[in-house]
Amino acid sequence: MSLKLLPPSMLRAVDLLPDVAVPVTLFTRHSIREMVVGQGLAGYDLQLTDQGKDLAQAWGAYLIDQTDRVIEHCISSPIQRCIDTAALMIQGADQINPKSNTHHIKIVEQGLLVEPGSFVLDIEQAAPYFKQQGALGFINSFVNNTLPGMKQPITGVIDVLHLLYQTHPQQNHGLSLAVSHDTILAGILAVISGKTQIIQQDWPEMMEGLFVWFEGEAFIDAKLKWIWRGECNELSIREFVEQER
Repeated sequence: MSLKLLPPSMLRAVDLLPDVAVPVTLFTRHSIREMVVGQGLAGYDLQLTDQGKDLAQAWGAYLIDQTDRVIEHCISSPIQRCIDTAALMIQGADQINPKSNTHHIKIVEQGLLVEPGSFVLDIEQAAPYFKQQGALGFINSFVNNTLPGMKQPITGVIDVLHLLYQTHPQQNHGLSLAVSHDTILAGILAVISGKTQIIQQDWPEMMEGLFVWFEGEAFIDAKLKWIWRGECNELSIREFVEQER
């Protein structure tokens, strides 16, 4: 069964989702890709494996079958493995509920879900540090605001959260997908959790993500809520932004 390859945290998260009257977004890393040697940035040309394709499709089907939700929107990093993950999840969902017209959903590519874009402003300044420190060291340096060519940590995170807010579903039973990369999820999770240091065990696995939703009439006044690895958390957007001032 393909879901045996799904990080166990994701099945636990489904059990913690709010009532279907509350729309949610799944902000996830792409599915299983070809492996990369060394600690540098995984190349943009790395594709999903056959297991990764099966997993994405099975996960999309499971979400619809087990939550009684309908995928309304989908945004993705422009990198092909993310687009393919999104497409396969939608395909799996559509097989469970063909009447939902899920197959008509357009996958909207977003530069904020890839680097440079999310946190990196100047790739020429930042890239040497990524090569030296590896992904984990690079994100820890970003969280502590010690790298050139990077956004302020809270600014970078707010940019992505605002994108999620803008594409968040509005209807009961609504589910949005946002497919991105490990570095971006790791950085966001660290900053919204108030961490200044993360370890390898904190790193998002392939096809692992967080469910997020917002409570409030406007983004700045909203309360962000998220589920990550079996725990529910919340954060005031306004208070979060004021931390940087």
